[in-house]
Amino acid sequence: MPSRRVTIRDVARAAGVSTTTVSEALSGQGRIAVETRERVRRVAEEIGYVASAAARSLRLGRSGALGLYVPDRTVGFEYYVQLSRGAAEAALTHGMALTLVPAWDNVEQLRALHIDGLIVADPAVGDPVLEVLRSLPVPMVTVEVDLSPGAQPAGVVASDHVSATGELLDHVVATGAGSIAVLAPGEETSFGRQIRAVCRRYAGIRVVDIPLAYRPEDATGAVDAALAAGADALVLVPDGSAIVALHHLQGRGIRVPDDLLLASYVDGPSLQIARPRITAVDIDPRGTGEAAVRALVDIVVHSRRDVVETRVPSRLHVRESTRA
Repeated sequence: MPSRRVTIRDVARAAGVSTTTVSEALSGQGRIAVETRERVRRVAEEIGYVASAAARSLRLGRSGALGLYVPDRTVGFEYYVQLSRGAAEAALTHGMALTLVPAWDNVEQLRALHIDGLIVADPAVGDPVLEVLRSLPVPMVTVEVDLSPGAQPAGVVASDHVSATGELLDHVVATGAGSIAVLAPGEETSFGRQIRAVCRRYAGIRVVDIPLAYRPEDATGAVDAALAAGADALVLVPDGSAIVALHHLQGRGIRVPDDLLLASYVDGPSLQIARPRITAVDIDPRGTGEAAVRALVDIVVHSRRDVVETRVPSRLHVRESTRA
């Protein structure tokens, strides 16, 4: 027969304190001595006590879940998969679950979400779902700055895209490329706006439009437009679009890097095993997801009131695709 489950009363009896003290010690709540808190936690571990997430959430008046909203049509994009993974792992370390919030058109169902806080990845101006999510009575942390008028998130986690884009473009310019085309999303997101602002600093760099949540035909069409304008180097910004571009170029008989240089702003596993391997910027999506959860936990659990701002470092990886 299975052994009896250890309860909070067992911990209280073993530690010689009340069940209220045990509850406060294990939840980090209440005003009890540090020595008592540590002793209760040590006893709980020794006798194998595992707190019930449901009971804890009920006691604290919280759902025990955080929401994550990502742009529409990005399911399967490597960046958002890694961001979601980092967020889910970080949530579990804090005893919380992560709920993926889709681009849903049922307003009432969105407003009925039972979550303690929300993470929004790449908020875009004019997103109708985001308008509904902002009305929820829970704190919001955005991954990148929300450019919408009046947006007041409780926290922001972002990369320095200005510096990272400049480093990547400086590298491509240094290869001797004569005509560089940057395939970039619009300025409805902070991500796209920063990258386009950097491109305007370089004479002779052409920006070609491509949606952030692109379809394969969007990427191939943008590549063809850049080639028609005489580009001898392509920098693709949206996650995964450089792989689509590489396959399209190879289908046209264009060799990378012999005939044309190719780089990506967003790095990912597929770029590291492509032939040739593709130069890219690692903006650490997994670390970004973890940072977003930490910021939200600070607000939800620890009642932090000031706006939490976190900067995620990035790193340029130079590979064969830009070695002329």
